[in-house]
Amino acid sequence: MLRIVLDTNVVLDLFHWGNVDAVPIMAALEAGRIECLVDDRTLDELRRVLTYPQLKLTPEMITERYARYSALVTTIPDGEAPPLPRCQDRDDQKFLELSARSGADWLVSKDKALLKLRGRTKLGFRIMKPKDASLLLDQIGQSPR
Repeated sequence: MLRIVLDTNVVLDLFHWGNVDAVPIMAALEAGRIECLVDDRTLDELRRVLTYPQLKLTPEMITERYARYSALVTTIPDGEAPPLPRCQDRDDQKFLELSARSGADWLVSKDKALLKLRGRTKLGFRIMKPKDASLLLDQIGQSPR
């Protein structure tokens, strides 16, 4: 099964904004065709971001979105990551580390600092935008058409 890590903005695309680029990812996740990996640090960030005023979420909406997401993910225990390149945005380093520690196939992100690392170094996983991940899911038959 394909193992992926989603950065927080992509999670918001799936569970709040309903971004069309992420629809195949959501379908594959809900169908159990991909495994989405998280750890305590990435879940903590999501909990914090869901409270941002610009999202205009009520406490009930925050609880519902977090519960829906957390029911679909696999939590990876904390641990040491192998040596990795440094992400310019220190807040995003946790997604690189989780991807490396968990044996993820893909890190799906819209963050420019993470996307800049594509192809510049040898990683055990691919970094890609949601649209590219959705296209690949369709091509490999991981997502319903």
